[in-house]
Amino acid sequence: MKQSHNAIGLAAMTVLSLVSVTNAFGECKPAHQFKTVTPGVLTISTAEFPPFDIPGNDGALGGVEGDILKKIADKECLKINAQPVGFSSAIQYVLTGKADVSAGQWYRTADRAKVVGLTAPLYLDQLAIYSKEGYTKLGDLSGKQVGTVQGYNWTADLQALYKDNLKLYPTPVALAQDLQAGRVDAGLDSVATGRYAQNKGGYAGMKILVGAPDPRVRASVNPAQIGFVFAKGNEALGAALDADIAQMQKNGEVAQILKSYGMDPKGADVGPARLIP
Repeated sequence: MKQSHNAIGLAAMTVLSLVSVTNAFGECKPAHQFKTVTPGVLTISTAEFPPFDIPGNDGALGGVEGDILKKIADKECLKINAQPVGFSSAIQYVLTGKADVSAGQWYRTADRAKVVGLTAPLYLDQLAIYSKEGYTKLGDLSGKQVGTVQGYNWTADLQALYKDNLKLYPTPVALAQDLQAGRVDAGLDSVATGRYAQNKGGYAGMKILVGAPDPRVRASVNPAQIGFVFAKGNEALGAALDADIAQMQKNGEVAQILKSYGMDPKGADVGPARLIP
């Protein structure tokens, strides 16, 4: 008898997750219909990466991407359950069916699109120049000691441009330490991470300015578009996410979220969807 009741309850939960959810606030009708790993819940694999992803207690998720996902969850009558798992395994959680979506400031790349679904672009990862002088042109850094972080989509082009004058760092924190100590003249990193850190008291005396487009560094001309990752097999989820993102872009919600974290709201002007080769 107990098993029968459990089966009926599970079936009811599934129907509710696809049609409507009734809670203390009344009936909620989701904007779209799709399946999730846990009925009524949007499970997210993520890593701590302020200001984009800031995991909290009891499955909460803040930051730019967390706030976007919370608004999407509200539209779809879902609760958020964020699982902080680290960058190395976050996408694997989606591939193995442990999470519906992964948030980790994921670049929309052609290689990534071969194995997972990528949502419509959320915002741009803009390259900025960090310096006391307020440099805005990459050409102004010629002959100077410059630092950047390993593995970014602009790193290879910067190596070709600055050669031995470019120093690579394993993390933004390591770059910041040398920049503050004067061991490099300028740093090249994401505008978002720098301005967020500056709002928290970091990068004292530094000017963090978006670099002017330079054809020698492709990321300065066409900044990487960021999207959420989902399983290729759940196309209904992908379509729903894209529709919700499009609505949020249209009504200015994404731009407002960026602004609330000290980022340039123009980063929401993503242009046509494209993939990094």
